[in-house]
Parts: sequence; C-alpha cells; structure tokens
Amino acid sequence: MHSDLSDSFLANGANPASFSSLLTDDDVLIPVAPPDFKSGFVGIIGRPNVGKSTLMNQLVGQKIAITSPVAQTTRNRLQGILTRPEGQLIFVDTPGIHKPHHQLGRVLVQNARIAIQSVDVLLFVVDGTTIVGGGDRFIAELLTTTQTPIILGINKSDQAVADTAAIDQSYRTMAQERGWAIAKFSALTGEGVDPLLQSLLARLETGPYYYPPSLVTDQPERFIMGELIREQILLLTHDEVPHSVAIAIDRVDEDVDITRILATIHVERSSQKGILIGKQGSMLKAIGTAAREQIQKLVMGKVYLELFVKVQEKWRQSRTQLAELGYRVEE
Repeated sequence: MHSDLSDSFLANGANPASFSSLLTDDDVLIPVAPPDFKSGFVGIIGRPNVGKSTLMNQLVGQKIAITSPVAQTTRNRLQGILTRPEGQLIFVDTPGIHKPHHQLGRVLVQNARIAIQSVDVLLFVVDGTTIVGGGDRFIAELLTTTQTPIILGINKSDQAVADTAAIDQSYRTMAQERGWAIAKFSALTGEGVDPLLQSLLARLETGPYYYPPSLVTDQPERFIMGELIREQILLLTHDEVPHSVAIAIDRVDEDVDITRILATIHVERSSQKGILIGKQGSMLKAIGTAAREQIQKLVMGKVYLELFVKVQEKWRQSRTQLAELGYRVEE
C-alpha cells in the first residue's frame, strides 16, 4: 500500500526548455552512414564523484544523467548519444568503481567492470584537484587486463588549487607508464571538451549509425523521470537518506495538455520515510516541486506529479527486490 501522505499538484504553466527526443518512437529512421563516418562506444569510468555524469551531460549537450555532490550517484549503465557530421559516439556512463558494502554495490561495480570489456574506447576520468590516490591506482590496475584504447581524462581544470604542477605530474606519470593519452578539461564549463571529443573520434573506426541522429539517450522516458526524482532527493536530503532510495514510476498518463505521473519512493527504514516526508509533508512537497520542474523540461509540457513513500526493508541486499527496481547485472 502507498503512504497516505503524498505530494500532488499541477504544473504552473512555466515555459519548458527543449529536450531532444528519447527512444520512444519506433518509426524513427536510422540513416546510412557515409564511407568515412566513424562510430563506436566510449566507456566513462572512474572513482565515485569525479564528475562522470556531469561530463556525460556536457558531451551530449543536454541533461540526461543526474548529478549531485553525493558519491555513487550513478546506478544504471546510462548511454548518452552524440551525433556529429563526422561520427556518432555512444557514451556509457558507469557507476563509480568502489569497494562494495552491499548487494547493490556489488551489482554496480560488476556492471562497471563489464563496461570496461565491452566498449571501443575507455575514458578514465580523474579529479584534477587531488593527487593520484589509491582508488585511481585500483582502477588503473583493472585496466591492465584490457586491450581497449584508454584516454586519461583529468577533470575540474576550472578549479584553482595549490600544487597544480604536482597533481598534474602524478597523473602524467601514471599515464606515461601505461601508454595512455591524456586530456584535460572541465566537465562543468566545457573547457577542453571539444579537443577531448576529437581525441575520442580519432580512436574510433569507421562504422554505421547505431541510433537515429536525433536521439540523446537510449533510455526510456520513465527511467529518466525516476532519475530526476532521485536527483532531487540527493540534493535536498544530503547524507541523511540517499543510498537507501530507489524510485519506481508506477504510472504515466499522457494527455494533450498534461502528463500525469505516479511514482513511489522506496526506502529501507521508517526513519528515512519520515525524513523524506518532512514536517507536514514539507520535504516531500519540495522534492516533488523541484522534480516536476525538471520533468517538464523532459516532456516539454505541463506535469502533474504524485509521489508516495514506501518502506521496503533491506532492498539493497535482496537480488529479487533489486531486480524489481531495475538493478540487474548487465549481460
């Protein structure tokens, strides 16, 4: 049963920003690629919270991956699609590679490892404001088993820090020892991203269009809707709830004038449910209001969003419940 406390409201008629089409139209045509057209899959890997999802959004030019200051924001293997006249790049944004502490963590790390072996180029993103750490070296060791071309992406070039030269040298040494190329950029501002794209394209072989040029992601709208709701929970509750939250989109009804969405927020403990609802429903309303504004940009129209909170104890430890909530080990 759903909680009897919910957040229900209509959109206020704000003018939404445009959002390129998602994979929802079966009759979108895939064109024939010219002879010199390049295409392929680019795996974005790295420690949690180094800016992989921010980079994904910057690369495709639109928001498809959620971001927050909380580590391990990304859970599913999300594919972003960038089509240029000279080629099509499919970016695979993976969960941050870390030491797992529960079944969900093990699934996420396993999916990231599978991605390492199943792409054409790997972009290993590191935090350019800190010197090489144990987590970076752990990932570098994992990469010794692959023959895939690797670019070491040094992110956060827009941030001024002390000992920049020492930090840069620590990463350059790691890259030179392994024969990796290096790209320095800011996922937040876009500085250095175009040279990065050219470097990635140079390492792809000629190939076909894998997706219609208008698409920016292969994920269905329901998935993006759930992620936009989860993003607001991460931003508004900080460290109180985040990793115990999963979103289920129970129903989407699309009318000419409005899209009605019913969603359930799953948590593991009653105390977390209390935090999410807040005093007299204040937190749930804040989450819903912020999420609705983002979803309006996705669907390009008015949204009625109704949220419920449900306690599902130890769902992160249960293979069955993980599968029901959409977390499966990739094939």
